[in-house]
Amino acid sequence: MYARRRHVYFWMMGVCLALFVGAWAVVRLFSMPVAIGMCVVAMVIPPVAAMIANRRGPEDRWWDDPSGDPKSDEWWDELDGKKRREP
Repeated sequence: MYARRRHVYFWMMGVCLALFVGAWAVVRLFSMPVAIGMCVVAMVIPPVAAMIANRRGPEDRWWDDPSGDPKSDEWWDELDGKKRREP
């Protein structure tokens, strides 16, 4: 799952660079408004690519999921206040 998200991220960033370079290397010679529009689209792609690359998949472990080690999970639960410390 991580590899697929990474490939999508790099593909989107490649499209972003292609839009930006194409806008100022070629398209601006024919139409300045279209070149600016291409740059605006290229400006929106990096945040979207970052959100896609950093989203959690269904099989990814989340920060508060149990680790499987009962002693460690008990310790973290105590620190998080999920379980009361017994005297």
